Amino acid sequence: MTTHRLPDAVLRPLSDTHAFASTVERLGAAIRLGVFACGDQLPPERELAVKLGVSRVNLREAIAALREAEMVQTRRGRGGGTTVVYAGSAAQPMDQAELRRRSPQLADALNYRRVVEPGAAYLAASSELTAEQRDWLADSEAAVRVAGPGPAYRVADARLHLAVAALSGSPMLIEAVTRAQSSLDGLLSLLATLPGTIEQSHQSHRAVIAAILAGDPLAARAEMEQNCDATAALLRTLLE
Repeated sequence: MTTHRLPDAVLRPLSDTHAFASTVERLGAAIRLGVFACGDQLPPERELAVKLGVSRVNLREAIAALREAEMVQTRRGRGGGTTVVYAGSAAQPMDQAELRRRSPQLADALNYRRVVEPGAAYLAASSELTAEQRDWLADSEAAVRVAGPGPAYRVADARLHLAVAALSGSPMLIEAVTRAQSSLDGLLSLLATLPGTIEQSHQSHRAVIAAILAGDPLAARAEMEQNCDATAALLRTLLE
């Protein structure tokens, strides 16, 4: 599996009736988490509408909303299309009142992530990975290491975690990890600005990926649990 297949893993038919809002949320999350990187062109409207299970009218309205948010640009005419221009956003200080209001939901998201991401790592390590999939995983981990603090790091980090989920082979787990990463995106973006925290993450990522590539599911799960626990401990200090 190569990086261009990440959209195939993450983008699935929406399951509710609020097509416009859900389409904006799903595509917006895919862009923020690096499923579509800056400079990537979105799939053609017909193909994308089928992937999401929505009408092309709803899809066009959602893309228009993403243009308003300056996440994509659309060029009309022959050879045109919609291109991602979002390269990550600088983490903004969070209002304490808003943090307190959202604290129960964010704490729940941390617990949810602690369950689903180690499971994804376990399944990925249990799989017979192809040479292409192994290269993709190693390249994703290397991309995080060279990203440096800031918005680019957060995007690369999310892409790595989604790559692990994609290699689990479980559509439900892929959706769960995507949801967890999206729910915590604001807090995780704040951590992406802290060099000391990033170095710890590099060490943890190396251990997770090494265990997956070694085909050791128990070690992969344990290492991902440690990764989630270390991140959660830092994030919970922001919620206190």
